[in-house]
Amino acid sequence: MRRLRALALLLLATTVIIKAQPHHEADFDSKYATELIKPGTVAPDFKMKTIDGKSFKLSDLRGKTVVLDFWASWCPDCRKDAPEVVRMYNEYHGRGVEFVGISMDTDVSAWRKGCEKLGIKFLQVSELKKFKETDISKLYGVRWIPSMVVIGRDGKVVLSTVLSYKVDKYLKELYPTGFQPTRESLTIDGDHGRLQAIVQKPQLSAGEQCPMVVLCHGFGGSKDNQLFELIADSLQRHGIASVRFDFNGHGESEGRFQDMTVPNEIEDTKKVVAYMRNQPFVSKVALAGHSQGGVVAAMTAGELGADDISAVVLMAPAAVLRDDAIRGATMGSTYNPLDPPEFVEVWGGKKLGRKYIKTAFTLPIYETASRYQGPALIVHGTGDRLVPYTYGLRFHQQWPKSEYVEQEYYDHGFTQNIYRTADIVSSYLKRTLR
Repeated sequence: MRRLRALALLLLATTVIIKAQPHHEADFDSKYATELIKPGTVAPDFKMKTIDGKSFKLSDLRGKTVVLDFWASWCPDCRKDAPEVVRMYNEYHGRGVEFVGISMDTDVSAWRKGCEKLGIKFLQVSELKKFKETDISKLYGVRWIPSMVVIGRDGKVVLSTVLSYKVDKYLKELYPTGFQPTRESLTIDGDHGRLQAIVQKPQLSAGEQCPMVVLCHGFGGSKDNQLFELIADSLQRHGIASVRFDFNGHGESEGRFQDMTVPNEIEDTKKVVAYMRNQPFVSKVALAGHSQGGVVAAMTAGELGADDISAVVLMAPAAVLRDDAIRGATMGSTYNPLDPPEFVEVWGGKKLGRKYIKTAFTLPIYETASRYQGPALIVHGTGDRLVPYTYGLRFHQQWPKSEYVEQEYYDHGFTQNIYRTADIVSSYLKRTLR
């Protein structure tokens, strides 16, 4: 009877996972930006009227980095993209980047209302003609809106795309912050040996305290991943400390990967939380985790409660790991879930132990996490093929004080724009903890 119940669960889990698979990530540039002006081309000059009826020429901005934003107030995708463009303008306008909105509106009143409603304050120009009839669309090869073109200081196009995150990534790399983070390495006693960690904290006066964020990496990962570094740097810049560490059997920490389980990673996290809570400069502690680290953060928060954990952030939380164990398929390796071997080999030649599989099979992920009732943020990409975004959404549904950000087409590692994901996470923590 027990075997039949397990097989029933196996079939149910397989069905759920198939239904939860998101659509493939769309390569919109290969479809919609094929005729856009190409990088390396000298940007054609043009003359147009502003929203206030004044004359504007692109050549007036020669010697500056210029972002051309092709859009229209009647365009749903443009309205959806507008907050990102406004955010980029606010971040880079004071650093030598000029933004020019090129509207495909035909009615000045609707154009103006659209700008006001969307908070668009940068320079706006238009021919006030139908999209396909405009000279500018032919000049720049615009066949789809929104489209964006970045022009370098030498007057040549450096980027043309229909995806705003590519512009964001380019500008972040072109204009890195002058902030220099300070990092301190330390060792903390964990559940299966000593854990290597990196602490970043702001400059504090004598007796001053600040919040501390404990960052938990994913399966087979380490503390040295770029997303965590970006989050830690941003937090430090805004008066919040962080610690990122290698779980047992990972990175520079002690222990064997084969002995790693989710429960002993939870114990590792508890020990790191306790260590940090005892530091005189720490006022409160929050948890943030990616992938399996998200599951660990959620369950740790459930065990410790909102009195001890002030906020939780989950990035693509891999609650699918229990269903994977029930199905007998983890990270590309298959096995008998009712009688797992001593170990299975996963990517990179790593050995995943029997205890990991057996504990994952019955792991009460959502049941434990539900005991946490404090502030939380869940970030998940709809293009995540490893962990369908519905697993992240379920955390949001059971945490009444949580926020949920769905990043369209983003994969499991948020590689489409880790800068944007880091900004979402750090902004939430700054708002919640300060």
